[in-house]
Amino acid sequence: MNNFSEDLKKVLLAGIGAVAVTAEKSKEVVEDLVKKGEITVEQGKVLNEELKHSVAEKLRKPVSVETVEKDLQNMDVEDLEALKAKIEELQKAKNETKE
Repeated sequence: MNNFSEDLKKVLLAGIGAVAVTAEKSKEVVEDLVKKGEITVEQGKVLNEELKHSVAEKLRKPVSVETVEKDLQNMDVEDLEALKAKIEELQKAKNETKE
């Protein structure tokens, strides 16, 4: 039973990490569009606010193993590596608080 709870915890962390990585990447894209002059600073602010709202909505919804698996399958290698690093960072922080 303990292995199952640890695996479930990892899946949930992966889901949260996927949302965080997506939010960070989206914010970078918006900032690049502003720098290139393709959108205005005001439009960038609006998009970032919509992004924050969207992330908050996703975090309110229950995360299922199937949803996380689907999200992970749709991620490219770079995003998966970023997610892996984020999960390792979260696990390290959690282990440090236990000590």
